[in-house]
Amino acid sequence: MKNLTAHTSPGVLEGIRELLSPHRYDKSVWMLVAVLLVLSVLAGSNFERSTQVYVAGDVAEQNVVAERDMQVEDAQATQTRREQLIAWQPPVFDLNSDTAVRLRKTVLHLFREINETPPENIAEKRAQLEQELAFEISLEQYADYANPELQQHVASQVLPKLESRLNDGVLPHVHPQRMSRSGILISNLDNGTQILRSDSASIPDTSGLLAELSMDLKADKKLSLKSKKAISDLVEALLTPSLLYNSEVTRAQALAVARAAEPVYYQLRRGEVVARKGDKINREQQLKIQAIYANSKDFLNIKLAGGLFILSLVLSLGLFAAPSGRMEVPPARKDLMLISLLLLIICVGAKALHMLGMHFQDAALLTCFSYAYPVGAVSGLVAMVFAAKRYCTFGLLAAIFCAAMFQGGIALFFFYFLSGMLVTWLVARSQNRQDVIWSLAPHFFFHLAVWLGATLLAQNALTAYPGQIVAIAINSILTLLLLFSVSPILEILFGYTTRFRLMELMNLEQPLLQELMVAMPGTYHHSLLVANLVEAGAKAVGANSLLCKVAALFHDIGKLAHPEYFIENQYGGVNRHDKLAPSMSALILISHVKKGVELAESNRLGQEICSIIREHHGTRLISFFFKKAVDMGENPQPEDYRYPGPRPRSKEAAIVMLADVAEASSRALSDPTPARIAGHIDKTLRDIFVEGQLDEVDLTLKDLHKLSVSFQRILTGLFHQRIAYPDLKAGHNGKHGSKTPQQHKENGLIAEQASPDEPLERTTATN
Repeated sequence: MKNLTAHTSPGVLEGIRELLSPHRYDKSVWMLVAVLLVLSVLAGSNFERSTQVYVAGDVAEQNVVAERDMQVEDAQATQTRREQLIAWQPPVFDLNSDTAVRLRKTVLHLFREINETPPENIAEKRAQLEQELAFEISLEQYADYANPELQQHVASQVLPKLESRLNDGVLPHVHPQRMSRSGILISNLDNGTQILRSDSASIPDTSGLLAELSMDLKADKKLSLKSKKAISDLVEALLTPSLLYNSEVTRAQALAVARAAEPVYYQLRRGEVVARKGDKINREQQLKIQAIYANSKDFLNIKLAGGLFILSLVLSLGLFAAPSGRMEVPPARKDLMLISLLLLIICVGAKALHMLGMHFQDAALLTCFSYAYPVGAVSGLVAMVFAAKRYCTFGLLAAIFCAAMFQGGIALFFFYFLSGMLVTWLVARSQNRQDVIWSLAPHFFFHLAVWLGATLLAQNALTAYPGQIVAIAINSILTLLLLFSVSPILEILFGYTTRFRLMELMNLEQPLLQELMVAMPGTYHHSLLVANLVEAGAKAVGANSLLCKVAALFHDIGKLAHPEYFIENQYGGVNRHDKLAPSMSALILISHVKKGVELAESNRLGQEICSIIREHHGTRLISFFFKKAVDMGENPQPEDYRYPGPRPRSKEAAIVMLADVAEASSRALSDPTPARIAGHIDKTLRDIFVEGQLDEVDLTLKDLHKLSVSFQRILTGLFHQRIAYPDLKAGHNGKHGSKTPQQHKENGLIAEQASPDEPLERTTATN
């Protein structure tokens, strides 16, 4: 037995070494690896027709369909959009608040210089001022500028208005802002702020400001025409714009806006028809077709195929490792062949259906195909044959490969895996094939719930729901049809005993059980009791209770060859072993195992039941006849008195062995009280463990305790106490079925001679 205590648990390296031990390899393992490789390459292959490139004006010779969702950029439209954004970007003008201050200083400096210059130096001063101010001053203008009334008017009327306008902003003669409809950005150099003036038409330029000044002077009645002209000439010569165009900042901001602008995309959905046969291609269709061609898949996606192969190899380790992480009996060759074949069929079918859906060039139809594909049915078929860890592993492999074949995402993977686990759950709880039919309605609704979660995860459109619901109904019906049609094939071609087959074998009308009932009632009764024990024990330790129960019913069918040599069928008559040598008696007992396997194979009971029949005695010693040979003075070899084995290699075989020994030996108890039964069963199971009969089974000491408790409960109920009934004919009270002192004495002799860890047929000489 594989004890899982901490001091005996192997390390990680030892576990890997055990997993990779060469003796576990055979052709079936490499066949599974080859199938995984083929399916990985198939999932990464693209057999669809390549897209033909068309340009605007061409006529499409075939339908052009998008293979997947994508965005197609229109480079020309994107450039046009960016140019429009640049055109709409307002130009930046720097506001210089010193312009108004300079204008006042310059004008007042001019007036002061003129007022302080003596008449004899006027010519010299005029030349000096022309040089400083960079404009020509005639003698008449010089005289006008010396007029106190003009100076007073300029200082009190003209300069304040000009300063106000300049502080608000005055543009130069050239108006770049007229090219933008969104106004201008005024950048204040003093505080670093920017203000958008969308009313750029209301912002004056120097020419407009001069025209406004001329209108004001013209309306003034106090000044002479000569003075008005002098003021106009002075302002025109000294006026400069307070807003200066900043080309660098304008260009930088325009480029930043253009770069931030989203490109112009056309959205393509998977399965969307871009152009139909006979259509004249326009510019937009040309761009989409070119994008589809540029993004078309290579014939083989190496990364996808490699990733699937590595993941599938890791997942397939679940077929070899026990849930505890230890290695157990490796799958038989036909097991791996079946798993490889089913995986190959279901995945190749998914690829073929996907190619068919792409041929119709309808994305909605392709999605319905993927939801209607009955991947879960194959997981249900595997669940009829294998235990949970193996059909779960198969479900994962089938889900990941089929989702890849349909080019689906995580939602489709979860749909396939959960629907497969749903089918296995229904199959495991069906008692016969009729129960599967009645499970159609709950199967559909549970399946529908799984689909709803998957489609919400995939964010499918609401308009696709009706078609997908129909696909779910088709999936449910196909699943049941496959379960009915393929399960008999597994039973016939591969010799498997499916769950439904086990149900049929458990029927008491089964011919072999009928023969057992008629020819060997004692053995038949013993088998029924053992079946009850193993069913309870298997449920306690998580083994296959149905397989255990059916195997217990048939475990002693080999006794049909010589029923009279087994004590349960002698009914107190002559014991035929009394006239046989111990070695011959041992051979007869040993032969019932071989005969049982032959009968099981000829009646097609299945490999699992045959293995349990072969292993249910392990390599135990027939101690009674071995001791008898020793007492007779012989020198017997223990090997001649042992069952040929092998020792149990599965939980189910071990449970049948333990229950067989416990039930047979408990019959020899003289006073089967609950305490004696408990002690006897504990000792029986402990002795079998010490013998090493459970070394190849993944049963822990905790499991043995659970089995002991289960056996005690059943056997205690079997040997329960009864009340005393009055014996009217004898005229005294007696117990119904009570034993006489002589019988108690004989039972004591049996218990003394029988080893509690041996089945009842090993004590045949006691009578």
